[in-house]
Amino acid sequence: MSDGLIAELGAIVGTEDVLQGEAAAPYLVEWRGAFQPQALAVVRPADTDQLAAVVRACAGADCAVIAQSGNTGLVGGAAASDPRCHVIVNLERMNRVREVDADNATITVEAGCILADVQQAAVDAGLFFPLTLASRDRCRIGGNLATNAGGLNVVRYGNTRDLALGLEVVLADGRIWNNLTGLRKDNSGFDLDDLFIGSEGALGIITAAVFKLYEPVVQQASALFALRSPAQAVKLQRRLTAASGHNLTGCELMSRQAVELACTHIDGCEEPFDVDHDWYLLVELASSAEGHWLLEALSAVVENARQAHELVDVIVAHDTDTSRRLWHLRESLPPAQVAEGASIKHDISLPVSKLPAFLDRALAAVREALPGVRPCPFGHVGDGNLHFNLSQPVDADGAAFLAQAETAHTVVHDIVAEMGGSIAAEHGIGRLKVAALDRYKSDVERDMLKAIKTALDPHNRLNPGVIVAES
Repeated sequence: MSDGLIAELGAIVGTEDVLQGEAAAPYLVEWRGAFQPQALAVVRPADTDQLAAVVRACAGADCAVIAQSGNTGLVGGAAASDPRCHVIVNLERMNRVREVDADNATITVEAGCILADVQQAAVDAGLFFPLTLASRDRCRIGGNLATNAGGLNVVRYGNTRDLALGLEVVLADGRIWNNLTGLRKDNSGFDLDDLFIGSEGALGIITAAVFKLYEPVVQQASALFALRSPAQAVKLQRRLTAASGHNLTGCELMSRQAVELACTHIDGCEEPFDVDHDWYLLVELASSAEGHWLLEALSAVVENARQAHELVDVIVAHDTDTSRRLWHLRESLPPAQVAEGASIKHDISLPVSKLPAFLDRALAAVREALPGVRPCPFGHVGDGNLHFNLSQPVDADGAAFLAQAETAHTVVHDIVAEMGGSIAAEHGIGRLKVAALDRYKSDVERDMLKAIKTALDPHNRLNPGVIVAES
């Protein structure tokens, strides 16, 4: 059966794009090392018709299809697990920009496009695509859509879902649904686009999308605040939003531990102030309107916050180099944690107003549960998303520390759930957090998830084991 399927797949995409053995090895790697992916083959279709034919062939052979684009996911969403009947479909060859419609301010791109290339295509058309992540040079649009990625600009432009206007999707039976319309209003039925975005390839394989574009930014103002507490960050976020007319595009909270690791391990990072501070808030205001009024608005917020004792110190970036240096510090936090050693990670969200109380409770709770642990929280305080990561104690054994992950997850996620938050803010559920849904999702919600999965993929052939547990 497998030999016959391999031959059929080769006839569809070309034998050179059906990879097995050593040729497939680069695609059988999971970003965090939490899974050891295995698959019968890695198939690289060149277009949507080929992908649809691959899905039909796998269905005929009773094999599952796991979609993969940039393979930079953090929850094992593309980690195939069966060398006999799991086929990874990698979309990197489907990397065309199909259309830029400047008058409609939209761009239509295939799922294999690298995010940075989509950003550049928008720039080349005199427009701006606001989705941006630290992994923008490696991640691809299909994964951004499949996980509803957030990133650094969510507070102003929203998640990937908020930027998408239409999709093209290959369904579990190999049919193609084309909704690449670019419409901003369409109430002619259920919002099917929204159903597939964030579904992690478990309902259909997204092959292309139409995205909103914006006018290019012509003025920016950035600043790094030194703070005593996260509560001061929340107050500053409100002040900046009001003063800028909702042109706050970045609002990033960083703990002292996070900044220290970046300055220790990452080239180009240096201590921003002469004195260490407990918390830092990096902000950016941006607008397509001409003038310098954003810098004036920022300066006014700084003065008012000083008078209200809502900050300790501040660096206002008056030039591009300073702004880039400050943002380099923020974007260096994830690799700095990797360089420091083992890390237990949490991607959580809460109402912005509850972030200070959560941090007070969670920091105390994890220090009690894991003596010597070094909490390293940072994240998008503007939209309530924190990466509440825990670095191993100094000189601890990394494997022994990671063995305590379930204890840490329970401590953190229980607090998140009690406070009305989410245990998966922007990385998704994947295979990593499926079991946690039994603890934190209601019976009604789990039943709805299963019903939707069954309706669109009755034979469980698309990314089995993701989001909905296998029976």
